[in-house]
Amino acid sequence: MPIDWVISPPEPALELIETGLHKRAGAVLIGPYGVGKTTLARAAAERFGATYPRVDWVRATTPMAAVPFAAVGHLVEVPDSGKTADVLATARESLGDGRLLVVDDAHLLDTLSAALVHQLAISGAATLILTVAPDCAVSEDISRLWDDGLLERVELSPPGHDDTRLATLVEEFVAGLPATAHRVLEYLAVDDPLPLAEIQALVGGDAVESAVADGAVVVDDGRLRPAHPLFTDAVRDALGGPELRRLRGELVGLLAARPAPGVIGRLRLAVLALDSDSPLPAADLAAAAGEALRLGDLVLSERLARAALPGAPDLSTRLTLAYALAWQGRGRDADAVLDEVDTATLSEAELMAWALPRAANQFWMLSEPERATAFLRATRNRVTTATARTTLDALSATFAMNAGNPVRAIELATDVLASPSADDTAVGWAASAAALSAARTGRFADVDALAERAVAAGHPGLLRFTSGYGQTTALVLAGRLDQARELAQRLADLAQLQQPGRAIGEVLVADVLIARGELEEAVRLLRPAAAALAPTGYSWGPLAWMLLAQALGQLGAAVEAGKALARAESRHGLKSMLFAPELTLARAWAKWARRDEHGAVAVARDAVRSAERGGQNAVALRALVDAARMGDARCADAVARISVECDCALGELALSHGRALAARDAAALADVARRYAESGFRRAAHDAAAQAQR
Repeated sequence: MPIDWVISPPEPALELIETGLHKRAGAVLIGPYGVGKTTLARAAAERFGATYPRVDWVRATTPMAAVPFAAVGHLVEVPDSGKTADVLATARESLGDGRLLVVDDAHLLDTLSAALVHQLAISGAATLILTVAPDCAVSEDISRLWDDGLLERVELSPPGHDDTRLATLVEEFVAGLPATAHRVLEYLAVDDPLPLAEIQALVGGDAVESAVADGAVVVDDGRLRPAHPLFTDAVRDALGGPELRRLRGELVGLLAARPAPGVIGRLRLAVLALDSDSPLPAADLAAAAGEALRLGDLVLSERLARAALPGAPDLSTRLTLAYALAWQGRGRDADAVLDEVDTATLSEAELMAWALPRAANQFWMLSEPERATAFLRATRNRVTTATARTTLDALSATFAMNAGNPVRAIELATDVLASPSADDTAVGWAASAAALSAARTGRFADVDALAERAVAAGHPGLLRFTSGYGQTTALVLAGRLDQARELAQRLADLAQLQQPGRAIGEVLVADVLIARGELEEAVRLLRPAAAALAPTGYSWGPLAWMLLAQALGQLGAAVEAGKALARAESRHGLKSMLFAPELTLARAWAKWARRDEHGAVAVARDAVRSAERGGQNAVALRALVDAARMGDARCADAVARISVECDCALGELALSHGRALAARDAAALADVARRYAESGFRRAAHDAAAQAQR
């Protein structure tokens, strides 16, 4: 290659890579452009690749970063149906055969390719060698691979390397290329890599051969790419916006005349068209927006839907845009889009398709639960079919649960689940709400069957966390903390790092960790989870701050607990009234952290009463355990009363604890501490043991 590259020597880097391949999930090579990261990765693949069933390369590029799954499109097939989690699971299964996967310029991976690479690493289904340029924006999926110690970090910084010198050499090389070779790089600057047939159709075979001979590009498995990404970076910087738009337009004209090959091909064409002088038909953009929404790329879905809306102002396009906005936490914008629909012109099916997301958006994103509930009732009066009414009743059950009335939620959900008119959407909402409501009211025997029915309905989405929280709650009350932790972690891992799913999953994990007494780890999870959930409007957000305040209070971090409590209180409202007992308990632990023990016990009793008023017997028992830990010698009567309706292992422990406190029986307290410890309630065991010594 006609550049005087200053590259890193292969040793000792290859030794470090070998260590990563043998003892970790692989290695990451970090260094500036031009130091030989790709060369070193290739040498490693040649030296160690024979021990793997196969070796594959993924080369991320700037143009591909905007297209979902584009970087791995040559290795996996993205189906025309299925949600993000299902598509990722299928892709992980197809690549997870123990192969060695080399990911070049991993900082440029599109969001979903990055999520797939992350899954392959944490599952151990493939071994990785990544190359990354420092000082670049790197997705959390990728950066956590070495931050969490999954990959061996190999820093490359050879003596004599100078970024400014290299940039000058690259500019001189690119400027000195023959016009035909430069032309090839221009197309690669807007779409990289390009199938050889496409680039030949644009510039001719002779131009491609010239560019290869001049060292500007290489042919790799039927695709043309720059010999070094710095070449296309230099061309892109020199051309400027208008010329790049024109080049994209030429590519769009060529590609639009051919059938787009699959989902990735259609999205690639749509992305090119967005920033070109050759717009696609509005219907094609709208369809691509729907594809991006299905795959979870909300930003791209919004861009495509907005571009399509002037030419396709129909309900389908508006719904796509509204979902993309709402799921980004932009409830006001979503409501404005839905408000422009003339409902008088809608069929009943269209009315339902419009009304359901609008009601949900009002309830959660806009924090207007009263308005949402009234809107739902008004819509129910307009529809005539049993299926439509049943679906609206299912959403009403979800609203009732979140508004702090799980008993009413169970009543509504029971009717929905018994109805022959209930479709999968109705079953998903009703069963998930019923599962969590059953767990919090102490009807543990019903929880698993309801959760399984919710998932089987085929519309899990974020509902899987609602029903899953019911299951983890029941497991905690049964004293099966290891199983609760495993289930919560599995739910979090299903989302990987896709938000808000990951954050909600980590709230579930943190709730179990608090029960186990692993408070530092709970705090570590809850801080970023609460921040990620803050803009979404979901009731999980206030819950995250409540649990964070509880954990910090138990750790004695009074100032931080107070701040978390203030955030919980400011975000709490009718939409999160289900978690009112958790908020009161957070106040109790905040007082405890300030060494106001009498005040803490009094507020913990308020948490018990709050839970009882809402029929949340299981939550009341957890609050009573905390009250006993604080030294409430009067809690035994409340435990005995509630245990009649909520028979479980934790209730038995709480009753023994309360009675031992009332009797000031040191031996009994020591025995309670032992039993807490055997069941995994470590902080409760510590506190009971300390009480036995007083």
